[in-house]
Amino acid sequence: MVSELKLSFSKFEKIADGIAVIFTNADLAVSAETEAALPGVESVVKRAAAADNFKGGVLASLDILAPTDLPVTRLIVVSLGKVEEIATTDWVKTGGSVLGKLPTSAKSATVVLDPPGTSITADQAADFSLGARLRAYGFERYKTKKKDDKAAKSLALTIFCGHDGHAKKAGKARDAIAEGVNLARDLVNEPPNVLFPEEFAKRASGLSELGIEIEVLDEKAMKKLGMGALLGVGQGSRHESRLVVMRWNGAKDADAKPIAFVGKGVTFDTGGISIKPAASMEDMKGDMGGAACVVGLMHALATRKAKVNAIGAIGIVENMPDGNAQRPGDIVTSMSGQTIEIINTDAEGRLVLADVLWYVQDKYKPQFMVNLATLTGAIMVALGQEHAGLFSNNDELATRLHGAGQATGERVWRMPLGAEYDKLIDSRFADMKNTGGRNGGSITAAQFLQRFVNDTPWAHLDIAGTAMSAPSTETNRSWGSGWGVRLLDRLVGEHYEG
Repeated sequence: MVSELKLSFSKFEKIADGIAVIFTNADLAVSAETEAALPGVESVVKRAAAADNFKGGVLASLDILAPTDLPVTRLIVVSLGKVEEIATTDWVKTGGSVLGKLPTSAKSATVVLDPPGTSITADQAADFSLGARLRAYGFERYKTKKKDDKAAKSLALTIFCGHDGHAKKAGKARDAIAEGVNLARDLVNEPPNVLFPEEFAKRASGLSELGIEIEVLDEKAMKKLGMGALLGVGQGSRHESRLVVMRWNGAKDADAKPIAFVGKGVTFDTGGISIKPAASMEDMKGDMGGAACVVGLMHALATRKAKVNAIGAIGIVENMPDGNAQRPGDIVTSMSGQTIEIINTDAEGRLVLADVLWYVQDKYKPQFMVNLATLTGAIMVALGQEHAGLFSNNDELATRLHGAGQATGERVWRMPLGAEYDKLIDSRFADMKNTGGRNGGSITAAQFLQRFVNDTPWAHLDIAGTAMSAPSTETNRSWGSGWGVRLLDRLVGEHYEG
């Protein structure tokens, strides 16, 4: 973890001191620019590799201290594999990997971003910087004793590339994305006694400094609108529920229909009266990962001045089991007028989303809605933690989300919807019930949400396996991953900016 990463781009020049990072292929060849920056470096690398039996696999590294005949204190050699593989290098992942190879005590380093056999574009250089920023993130604000007192407080990372001016411009957009991801990570990592609904709403409201219009609905306002589904979830908590709407107006046509993103924000989920087992219940501070993603996305769009009109809406509640808590068997009336029988108070996220989705589609008439929620454990049974579940009523939107996932590494897998599943949530006492049983649990949850979107193109992303406690990657070492910000920013940038 780096407390502060100061990153800059520069044209190729000779390196005179400090730590240098260079790239080779599997044959340990370097580019002409790398050789010019560090004359004699290829022969040094080959001698060291022979001595260490270094094979040069993808992202394998060779660390050479005080290399003979080179004017640097340390040389880190990173292999990108075979020549034909370099063209498909994931530069975001590579940026994260390189940052992880630097010693924690490093105060500065220079990266010669010029692998042999290919020419790096400005966008690829910017992607490298994004990966480094994402890897640099850490969450230690509540630690009074640091593990490594020798760690540098800041790291100045200079990237040599052939497109320094263009890379700087592209890098600013990537910085906005990194800020959005890290904001989402911060929110998910916060403890629930700090980030309760009112505080979450306050932090989301801080986006007004970026030019985002903010509207916060309190319980009185939501009761007036008839949001009985959302309010029922939070009625057992001492903390009041909130609905926050964030609006970014960046399209050339101010009247252009917005796109909309909706997030589940359960700041802590005990399960309510249907209380969860004690084991790992502390993880339920992350049950607002969908809302965190929406806040991070709106931050990214506003910071990079995205040319789109976008709505971000988050329903924020705390699900607690006091004497006023919602019970199994209760029937609530949603804003849509549809009634819902509560079968399990731990199936609460869909109740929150039901009212927010209805509110957004009814008031803003968006081009589409994408909602994100840590909704079901069932999605992890189906997909593990490598993909988020994707459910949609619109093939075009689903295809675009899948493509954005493949491009960013935040992958989604489309799951089915259908009348056979929908009938499983019919209730004998109300219009529907909030669970459809054990089998197909993530699907029946999606069917429930679909009843609140009317004909609006819509997609539901079940991110229970990806938003928190996700596997470590080259770009993420955080418990809260910030998953979804990059995916949705890519979706917007590729398809919806005018």
